[in-house]
Amino acid sequence: MPVGFGVLGPVAAWDAAGGEIALKGPRHRAVLARLIVARRRVVPVSLLVDDLWDDPPAGAVGAVRTFVAALRRALEPDRPPRTPPRLLVTEGPGYALRAEPDDVDAWRFERAVAAAAEEPPRRALARLEDALGLWRGPAYAGFAGEHWTRAERARLVELRLHAVERRAEARLALGLAAEAVPDLDAHASEHPWREAAWRLLALALYRTGRQGDALAVLRRARAILVEQLGVDPGPELRRLEADILAQDPRLDIAPGPEEAASELWTRAAASYDRTVAAGARVRLESTVGLLRDLAVTGGGGLEAARGHRLAAVAAAEEFGDPGLAARVIGAYDVPAIWTRADDPELARQVVAAAERALAALPAGAAHDASRARLLATIALEMRGTRSPRGPEAARHAEAIARGLDDPALLAFALNGVFMQSCARAGLAPRRDAIGAEIVALAARHGLASHEILGHLIRLQARCALADFAAADRHAAAADRLAEHHERPLVGVFTGWYAALRLAATTRPPAASREAAYREAAALLDGAGMPGLEQGLLPLALLSLRLSDAAASGRLPGSPDGRPLPARLVEPDADWGPYRPWIEPFALLDEGRRPEASETLRALPEPPADLLYEALCCLEAAVALDLGDRNVLERVRARLLPASGELAGAGSGLLSFGPVDRWLAAVTAALERPATGV
Repeated sequence: MPVGFGVLGPVAAWDAAGGEIALKGPRHRAVLARLIVARRRVVPVSLLVDDLWDDPPAGAVGAVRTFVAALRRALEPDRPPRTPPRLLVTEGPGYALRAEPDDVDAWRFERAVAAAAEEPPRRALARLEDALGLWRGPAYAGFAGEHWTRAERARLVELRLHAVERRAEARLALGLAAEAVPDLDAHASEHPWREAAWRLLALALYRTGRQGDALAVLRRARAILVEQLGVDPGPELRRLEADILAQDPRLDIAPGPEEAASELWTRAAASYDRTVAAGARVRLESTVGLLRDLAVTGGGGLEAARGHRLAAVAAAEEFGDPGLAARVIGAYDVPAIWTRADDPELARQVVAAAERALAALPAGAAHDASRARLLATIALEMRGTRSPRGPEAARHAEAIARGLDDPALLAFALNGVFMQSCARAGLAPRRDAIGAEIVALAARHGLASHEILGHLIRLQARCALADFAAADRHAAAADRLAEHHERPLVGVFTGWYAALRLAATTRPPAASREAAYREAAALLDGAGMPGLEQGLLPLALLSLRLSDAAASGRLPGSPDGRPLPARLVEPDADWGPYRPWIEPFALLDEGRRPEASETLRALPEPPADLLYEALCCLEAAVALDLGDRNVLERVRARLLPASGELAGAGSGLLSFGPVDRWLAAVTAALERPATGV
């Protein structure tokens, strides 16, 4: 971690932990301050001598070198002897401080103020608050009288005054006039020659309903400018005074789009609460619409939506109206891309409620749309299971939806069909076709969330088919739509895809590929998707090691095969739902081969989700090591339909390499004479 430097107040330095570094005497601080003023440029020793002393003593050059040596020891205490310094370097005739732009508070302050000028009011206000918080006192405190700080101090002071005024402008734009008044009052009093300060203060007072005080401020400004500077107020102050006297409506500017939206939401919610009866059924249906919008925000919104969804369903069922229950259950048509449930118990209860509503719905075409939504809900919530009810519900929902002129219903039904498209290996082309239809349908009818879903489905499918050029196009399209429609969860999937693409298409050092996956895993923090997050990072890291072994022909059973490396898996890692497929590896590490074989043979068929082929490869790796022909036959039969694909890449997250490579190793092992386990 870098050393930090402070000049917005007393000159100081901090270590990586935030502790202040002892800089000894004032001459040491002066050398450091002078080098910071130079902004990474070399300062000759002769100039340092002239700047530090009015009348340099005979040993001034040696003293400067002593100061520099002491600073180096303080700034880099762990630097090995006789290794060149990294921060305070010797170059040519002098010294330079090679601090990075973010390592000096004054430099961070400048960048933040410049960035705020390009941002909307809310973000600008936050950035300016942080920037002004960097100031601990006058710039270069302790060296205010030095000629070499004069220009830099004047520039920083002017920039700070500008930042204070920009902060006030942002507050006014956000409708926070009352908050702006105290700081502006102090600012104008301390810097009475700044007309911008008077103008902003008067405007803030006017917008808080204090018209008389606003006019008094402008008259005070006029008196100070005339009496102390001998000048009349500029045109902006004169125009503001005239506008206030005329109560010009332009002074009450409308808030920006963010604030207008927030105010509208507040007013509409209050009106709804006043006019719609507390127990009205329409409230339940409106609540589900709100939960649907909340879910696509990800993070806490997704978790909250899941938490309230079952309560809404239960409340609907209490009315004893099957149509209402069907509408409430089926209205939660949040697009789903991951084929493993985040909350299996919630999914089970939603399916049960949907089945009850289906059974209670009256027969007839009038309820076909509700029936299709319930069936699509069942198909989505039964993702990853092997119950025949899931695929059956998906087919039935799709058939009904295709007979109705309702694009949103068909998109929802197709999402259910996608969720039930992982029953076996080799179904990536089928999923690609589903994704293509969803994209075309959603784009025609303005269904933004489902259009994003379709692109993500196609991204996954094209990964499985090793068509990364097409996958890139779908990732870019999903990111563009997500930015425009504010869908933050999309970045999780495209971020993981970037890590997969790096691992699958290039051969950077293993550490780089692992780092990419760790960065992708960080995107899941707070995303509200435990069904995706649990066990994913260790599985991705394992995929790198096993696919490397397969690529180099070192799998057991291949011509150059050898036993699996020891400690291939970390048994104490959080493997989540993938732990049963990891246990045989752990038993092999402990030398318990018969138990590893027994555990391997007892494994169920992998879940019907996007990592089906990946888990088959884990079984194959252990079976190859053990020479377990029964499991090898089983794995070959399961993987064979995916020949030509990349194992696990259909997830869009990770890959165990070409399926054909695994099939070749398995086939080679099976063709050798049996020797027993």
